[in-house]
Amino acid sequence: MFWCLCVYACLGSRYPPQEFISICVRNPRLLKDYLWHAHLDYEICLQTNSMCFRKKTSSVRRRYSEFVWLRDCLEQNALIMELPNLPPWNPFFSPGNKEQVLQRMKGFQEFLESVVQIPLLLSDSRLHLFLQSDLSITKMAKCASGKTSYTVAEAIQRSGSGCISRLEDKASFDSDCESCSSSGLGGSVDTSVR
Repeated sequence: MFWCLCVYACLGSRYPPQEFISICVRNPRLLKDYLWHAHLDYEICLQTNSMCFRKKTSSVRRRYSEFVWLRDCLEQNALIMELPNLPPWNPFFSPGNKEQVLQRMKGFQEFLESVVQIPLLLSDSRLHLFLQSDLSITKMAKCASGKTSYTVAEAIQRSGSGCISRLEDKASFDSDCESCSSSGLGGSVDTSVR
């Protein structure tokens, strides 16, 4: 696909290159939550020339529960549409079973490829935050509903740079100071990006 784009640019063709959205789910990574709990997350790489996306290339990591959240959000947006399915949840899923991991990655990729082909869903800011920001589910939901000090575009543009964390730190500090002065009580706010 890249070669074709170069040919169009070099030859000065009168036909514009065809719009594309390429998604790849790869590089599963085992993360330990607690002593006995662990989960996998997967790298989602996106490359596009579509006007619908803020960044033309991006890479984020997401886990199964975040895919479930995204599908639930998209289902709310597209009430009358049949959405593609996620790979089924398996109580016997083993991160050490390569076949199970490969099947799940394949299912995630097919899900995302189907989703980005539906124009109505491409207008959902939660989809863009999921694919191009490293915000947690809670922060994506707040950002999409306008309840953060940064916009969806800022969250996507600054993803991976730590800028959002610094914006949140400032906002949390200001909020904590106001709540301390008014109530005399301090509080802790989770400002981690993931």
